[in-house]
Amino acid sequence: NMEMRKKAPTQQQQNSGTAKTHVSHIHKYSMMKSFLSFLVAALALASVQGFTGYNPVLGAPRPAAQGPRKGNMEMRARVCDLLGKKPNRQARVVTFSHKRIKKVQEVNLQWKRFFSEDLNRNVRLRLSTKGIKTVNKLGGIDAAAKKFEVDLSKF
Repeated sequence: NMEMRKKAPTQQQQNSGTAKTHVSHIHKYSMMKSFLSFLVAALALASVQGFTGYNPVLGAPRPAAQGPRKGNMEMRARVCDLLGKKPNRQARVVTFSHKRIKKVQEVNLQWKRFFSEDLNRNVRLRLSTKGIKTVNKLGGIDAAAKKFEVDLSKF
């Protein structure tokens, strides 16, 4: 009967069992930590590529789907390229009840293409309608650019 009965584990055997479980917990923790750091790095890489179009791994920007006449999609201020007219942000609307509400009076900007004889190519500008009239009055985009000191080579 004594032989059939299991012996009670000694103090050393008990400590060795907990040491094994402690080591396995540390190993699981380190694996989980390394997996989470890999996941965060992959997420950061994907967000950089998604927002900027630049792939840090390959180094080359991805080709952007561009429609006709789109060019680069940089944000520009709504300002006339020739005259420098800007939106009037001081305007107010006075209602029937005499409430004063602020509003912005935007410039009537149009994309217009002119042929520059100095550059011997077409120049595409964002002009106000008054700027278009000024170009027509002065006899061409080159004369208007000279008068208002605008460098057409940038456009």
